[in-house]
Amino acid sequence: MFYSSLATAALVASAVASPFVPHVVHERRSGTPRGWTKRSHVQRNAVLPMKVGLKQSNLDRGYDYLHDVSHPDSPNYGKHWSAKDVAEAFAPSEETIDAVKLWLAESGFDDTRVKLSQGLNWLEFNATVSEAEELLRTRYSIYHHDGTGQPHVACERYSLPEHVQPHVDFVMPTVHFDAKPKPKPRNEKRSLRKRQSQANKPANAVKPGPRSGWLPKLGSMLPSAKSIITQLENCDEQIVPNCLRALYNFTKDNPATPNNSYGIVEYTPEAYVPSDLDLFFQNFSRKQVGDRPVTDLIDGAVNQQTNMSFDFNGESDLDLEYALTLVYPQPVTLYQVGDLVEGASFNTFLDAIDGSYCSYEGGDDPSQDPVYPDTFAGGYKGPENCGGFAATNVISTSYGYNEHDLTPFYEQRQCNEYMKLGLQGTTILYSSGDYGVAGNGDECIAANGSYIDGSLGGRFNPSFPGTCPYVTSVGATQVKNNTNIVTDLATGVQPEQACETVIFSGGGFSNVFPLPSYQADAVTSYLTNFPPPYGADKFNNSGTVRAIPDVSANGANYVIAIDGEFGLVYGTSASSPTFGSIITLVNGKRLAAGKSSVGFLNPTLYANPGVLNDITDGDNPGCATSGFATAPGWDPVTGLGTPNYPKLLELFLSLQ
Repeated sequence: MFYSSLATAALVASAVASPFVPHVVHERRSGTPRGWTKRSHVQRNAVLPMKVGLKQSNLDRGYDYLHDVSHPDSPNYGKHWSAKDVAEAFAPSEETIDAVKLWLAESGFDDTRVKLSQGLNWLEFNATVSEAEELLRTRYSIYHHDGTGQPHVACERYSLPEHVQPHVDFVMPTVHFDAKPKPKPRNEKRSLRKRQSQANKPANAVKPGPRSGWLPKLGSMLPSAKSIITQLENCDEQIVPNCLRALYNFTKDNPATPNNSYGIVEYTPEAYVPSDLDLFFQNFSRKQVGDRPVTDLIDGAVNQQTNMSFDFNGESDLDLEYALTLVYPQPVTLYQVGDLVEGASFNTFLDAIDGSYCSYEGGDDPSQDPVYPDTFAGGYKGPENCGGFAATNVISTSYGYNEHDLTPFYEQRQCNEYMKLGLQGTTILYSSGDYGVAGNGDECIAANGSYIDGSLGGRFNPSFPGTCPYVTSVGATQVKNNTNIVTDLATGVQPEQACETVIFSGGGFSNVFPLPSYQADAVTSYLTNFPPPYGADKFNNSGTVRAIPDVSANGANYVIAIDGEFGLVYGTSASSPTFGSIITLVNGKRLAAGKSSVGFLNPTLYANPGVLNDITDGDNPGCATSGFATAPGWDPVTGLGTPNYPKLLELFLSLQ
């Protein structure tokens, strides 16, 4: 959903700014991001709002803390922390605060200019460009977005004193380059009808477009509701809620449980259409006609109904139609994030459900994340929502970045927040992407760190936040062609394979995050017993890094109601809310039994892979290769496999 082209590298290079104070490069970009052009240097007397993120205490112990409440063999399984416990455990040390303040004071920024946040997490001050360049040993330039002309201030690298660097997470604005281009005014409604000449091709002839990004992919429109299947024998042609119930062996109308909750995150201008929900319910769950999600509007968000097309409504309609139907009568919360002008990032959402994240390690990056109040015409003028919205037990998000878009510092900061949410009992799910081993829009990584079209080859391009080890990454499967799932399920034959219709399940190996212990045996087994036919020029084959996806669920041929019609859609955008729905049902049973929510899933799932349906057919092509191949056990195409609800329920009910 968010497009940018930041080549990242966290380098530690010796540099000397004076005879007495050695400096090291803290962050560096390898080139100008795609879609942006470097135009000019910034006026030296221009003022920049600077933020220095302070290193938190005990972050090196965060993995162990989370493991303690998430591993099935731990005596503390399910004993989740309170928000207060989390805040106290990770507060920065006085040594860190003093070291950074002293450096700033010695550089001319005394206490009258520097503000320490209430949470003691960051230092903020205004500096002229000249002062900032001297402070960080860098040079700022103005970049313009090729499509909109929007300006953006950034540098190519910056340095910190060697003795200060261990106390700083990152400084902004600097190299970070996920600035969202402000949209041009839209004077027309984009019509689905204009797509029909191409969309009516056979589904297996429709391939992901080079710039279609993270949104689900529209295959074909159905002539009418009469074209929707009614028999499970036809689930290889269309997926409807009963197909998912049959595949994963769960029933409808599970009772709602107090304190159970399920959240779906959408980013404005993506919006669901209420009449589409009712059209879907009329065909698949009549008692739900009129049912709506509990809606949390974050930072001026609106469920806009002005721009109506698949591009604006497809994602939200898909997510909510299936989430609401599969967990009914359990309520579903819609987190609608960002206004129509500024938009939003994942950090915007995290700020809203955890007020401390607004200031954690320097707070959000104005060069990457939206700034509220929004100063643009028509923007949200209220204060940024820092806290005030509760995190649900399960949160599913069907959007993502390329890991290569962002700096490791930015990603680690956000990843640590997912760790903290896991400590508090929240399950975080992200779809793994729709382009196999390639990134958003079928982009791969060239030898110089820039992006190239996947047809030209290049290095594999995994997604983020899925590569964060505290997230459960969800890949995609499909029912095999010409397969009767009723017959296969009755005879113990697996009816699904890796998704190879319209989209390919995103998967691969991180270039940022190390291999978590819960995943080590599974990844080592795959690389040893089913070694991919590629070298280090294609992917990080060290065997020491995080790999995705963790799990998968069906992601092909979903019937959705869209702008008053029915169509077939494809994507891990469908897989994540489906998997999240099943975990929500498991939570309902645990909570009814007086237990906690399941929280972070991965340690339990990797320790008990038999509770998932192993997928052993298919691969995930990309970057001019056949990608990775599925295999018995975990693989970087479908992970551990698809959910088996009775086995998942039995396992999680057996835990304290």
